[in-house]
Amino acid sequence: MEMPATLDALLRELRDRLQAAGSDEPGLEARLLLGAATGLDTSALIARGLDVASASQRERADTLCRRREAGEPIAHILGRRAFWTLDLEVSPACLIPRPETELLVEQAIAAIDACERAHPRVLDLGTGSGAIILTLKAERPAIEAVATDRSPDALRQARANANTLGLDVTFLQGAWLAPFKPEDAFDMIVSNPPYIAPDDPHLTRGDLRFEPREALAAPEAGLGDLYTIIDTALLHLLPDAPLLLEHGFDQARDVRARMQQAGYREVQSLRDPAGHERITIGSRP
Repeated sequence: MEMPATLDALLRELRDRLQAAGSDEPGLEARLLLGAATGLDTSALIARGLDVASASQRERADTLCRRREAGEPIAHILGRRAFWTLDLEVSPACLIPRPETELLVEQAIAAIDACERAHPRVLDLGTGSGAIILTLKAERPAIEAVATDRSPDALRQARANANTLGLDVTFLQGAWLAPFKPEDAFDMIVSNPPYIAPDDPHLTRGDLRFEPREALAAPEAGLGDLYTIIDTALLHLLPDAPLLLEHGFDQARDVRARMQQAGYREVQSLRDPAGHERITIGSRP
């Protein structure tokens, strides 16, 4: 008679399936999926590894694993993604927060700390899940936090995250700076806009297949939205206030040139941990 499968055995099965499907982190993803299927965290899975997996746990784990084998992002399957120190709800309505964006957050925090005003006004353009502005508000509660997005579905997700985290952020619907009057000005504007070229083959591979195209791709070989922000943000920055932009690994030179042409000063690009020029910063004169 075949012995019932334990949680340890089920974990190994999930890992092997994910490895065969091409996962870069089959062990980690197997633990996450089994945790979601059983309601147990990693330490509990270890402690109870010899427990027999129930039929419902096996069925749930199989369903989740099939979704991952089909290529669905692990963040969408779990409905969550860790970013900085936050645990954020995510959905197909918005971009999945990525580790490289933490460089943008680091530099934004430094810019907030350099601001002489007690309550700096900070604006996040194209907020998506709210990852950037919520992290900044969590790290620097004194800021007046504002964020925009053109997508009502993305804004619903961002507001839900803000409510769950108990963070006070003003969310406005509209493309980039469209919701603001000419006199509305900020101590810092930050954005991680779409910057992939519409014909980039990566859009048809991996997790990108499941994310909203409008949050990924931009015209002018991926530079269109970056240029729009650069050209319009100066009107909404206070004197000496910075604009911080995340962009593609090969776009720094073009972004710097556009900023300099528009009249920003102290324009510079910074490299991410992989060595790519990932963000560019410039200040209003």
